[in-house]
Amino acid sequence: MFKNVLLYRIAPQSQVEWTQLEEALAKAPFMECGATQEKSLGWVAPRGEAHGPLAESVAGQWIVRCMLEAKAVPGPVLARKVKEKAERIERETGRKPGKRESRDLKDETRLDLLPMAFTKQTAVWVWMDTASRLLLLDTSSQSCADEVVTLLVESLPGLSVALLDTRTSPQAAMSHWLGAQKPPAGFSVDRECELKSADEENSVVRYARHRLDIEEVQAHIAAGKLPTRLALTWNDRVSFLLTEGLQLRKLEFLDPVFDGGKADDRGFDTDVALATGELAQLIPDLIEALGGEAQAGVAEAAAGPAPVDGSPDSAPF
Repeated sequence: MFKNVLLYRIAPQSQVEWTQLEEALAKAPFMECGATQEKSLGWVAPRGEAHGPLAESVAGQWIVRCMLEAKAVPGPVLARKVKEKAERIERETGRKPGKRESRDLKDETRLDLLPMAFTKQTAVWVWMDTASRLLLLDTSSQSCADEVVTLLVESLPGLSVALLDTRTSPQAAMSHWLGAQKPPAGFSVDRECELKSADEENSVVRYARHRLDIEEVQAHIAAGKLPTRLALTWNDRVSFLLTEGLQLRKLEFLDPVFDGGKADDRGFDTDVALATGELAQLIPDLIEALGGEAQAGVAEAAAGPAPVDGSPDSAPF
């Protein structure tokens, strides 16, 4: 749970309450692809239980899960079948199919092959932090995140979100941290980094399991190479790979988080509480390290109204 994170800010005007969530998600449950359907997505029970609730609240944090299924027809197979159909038309009619007919043949052939195609399923955890108005998706794919967010907004008409933006870009910040060999307060630089030149050559230098507080790295920065990813650890509790697009990848919760407990002893509620508890502290520190949010006043607006009855579960966005 939460191995890769994309960050969104929930708009202050969004008004979605816990009591609405289950009913709203139930309108778009996940169903497997039909015979000629290329893609399907919908909501599944976070605990993995058949017919279980589609939304869970743990310590006031809302957790839902989206399932995406896709069928893929291999390109070479599709091209071969289209070519066979085109050759048959040419033999029977004495003419080659035109551009429009070729496109129709391709679409027709894809539909013929889809019932035989293998399917791939991808589950995406979605965490809604009602107190700070943060939305987190556990995926490293922006296109996948776009689909899940679109479904979430369609399921919850009162919801409005945008990718979190900071005053200082992650790339500029990472460049400064490496060049000055001075990470921000609470963070340490680990042993993985990727540097890429901005010129036509697009040359790339990657470091893995390698010290980064060396003159060679500083020389690359001075020569104009820019970091696209950098391994960091926050307060000796969480390690991750920060990307130029403000994604957190390869998230790992370190031993101090578990206070001697074993991973095998944990269940759904404990996993959610641990992950959300750590990330709820890490993310504000990361935003601060990146100069705060780009839009003035977002942080203040993010606090939101108090729970209507004193219960975290009933707090509206």
